[in-house]
Amino acid sequence: MSSNSDQKPSQKPSQKLWGGRFAETTSALVERFSESVSFDARLYRQDIRGSQAHARMLGKVGVLSSADVDAIVSGLDGILADIEAGRFEWKTELEDVHMNIEAALTARIGDAGKRLHTGRSRNDQVATDLRLYVRDVIDELVPLIDRVAGGLLDLAEREADTVMPGFTHLQIAQPVSFGHHMLAWREQILRDRARLLDCRKRMNLLPLGAAALAGTVYPIDRAFVAEQLGFDGVTANSLDTVSDRDFAIEFCFAASLILVHLSRWSEELILWATPMFAFVDLPDRFCTGSSIMPQKKNPDVPELVRGKTGRVVGNLNALLVLMKGQPLAYNRDNQEDKPPLFDTVDTVSLCLQVYAEMTPAITVHRDNCRAAAARGFSTATDLADYLVGKGLPFRDAHHAVGSAVGFAAQKGCDLSELSLDELKGFSPLIGQDVYARITLEGSLNARNHIGATAPAQVRAAIARARQNR
Repeated sequence: MSSNSDQKPSQKPSQKLWGGRFAETTSALVERFSESVSFDARLYRQDIRGSQAHARMLGKVGVLSSADVDAIVSGLDGILADIEAGRFEWKTELEDVHMNIEAALTARIGDAGKRLHTGRSRNDQVATDLRLYVRDVIDELVPLIDRVAGGLLDLAEREADTVMPGFTHLQIAQPVSFGHHMLAWREQILRDRARLLDCRKRMNLLPLGAAALAGTVYPIDRAFVAEQLGFDGVTANSLDTVSDRDFAIEFCFAASLILVHLSRWSEELILWATPMFAFVDLPDRFCTGSSIMPQKKNPDVPELVRGKTGRVVGNLNALLVLMKGQPLAYNRDNQEDKPPLFDTVDTVSLCLQVYAEMTPAITVHRDNCRAAAARGFSTATDLADYLVGKGLPFRDAHHAVGSAVGFAAQKGCDLSELSLDELKGFSPLIGQDVYARITLEGSLNARNHIGATAPAQVRAAIARARQNR
């Protein structure tokens, strides 16, 4: 239970940057409840960049003197250096990253620091900081995705000729190249990359200039600030600008889908690493052991990625629910956008890093993969296609092959192990040439068109990918 001291006032109203209106000091409990600097301090680089661009613009249009601009820019450089060196004292009574930096700037350079906030509000300031932050994050995540995609490409090239069972409903369906399977994973992560870049393009508009909600009376030059900060243009409506968090939601959706894809890969690796499959071996450095069972080698990295996916999807849901009931324009609710956003950034970045390191080091047990493909009548469709090629209608071919599979299952052998006479019992159209079609390699090589699983097509896809990188 909180003590009575929790209810005591903290700073005098006049000491708050917004305190002129207030006669009563803020409760210490309310300060603890409402502060955000404990998590939004990570925006300090973006906040300082935005403030320096704003100051330069105010100097350009004649609102600030050149001396004030120089003092603000150099003072913010000094604060940045202090923060980076761990010398900066963050104060919860100053609420957030913006007021902490502004108060420190004023203490450092005097009245010029008080003039920095001319023509802007914390509403458009935080919107700018967040867009800069998400843009920076995307620029860091894209190279990580490229590393993951590159590792998959290398693994696909090594295993282009490796035969494994392809699955539908987790039942053996048709033989595929292991390399082809890795290229399927790569297609997913490349779509994730494109989504991030699309999100970046859509959000890359400058919010500064919207002020609190209606714009400002000062003769600001928004295009100048946009150019300074690398934005493609400026936002079109001040009310929308300060209340918009679509870009954060869109980023969290893209991040959620990245994790959903990594989680699907994780599920497959977890299965494939079990003795029942034994398709792959994960490097020891990405696994752990058991505290009681000495034989265990647990695939903890894929399991943790699979688990962390739920957190990231939950963060997306939190942002959607946060925004769903808010009227225009800015509301304090939006302070709560940062914890789920920041957690998503940290989680997706770490998961991509571990996959970028782990993927190239996966060992594939080719004989086990091939043996599994041979066990599930995975070339049954090839036999049906063979009969269609001989003139039998597909539905009749499907029935004949189904009967052949039932016979082979009772006999305990694969279709390719049945004698020619046994196969002819299901259709007189079957000849000696059937065996070239119903072997695993024959099945793979027959699917020789763009996007298919033939090793030649896998190598061609890899060559195209390397050429386009």
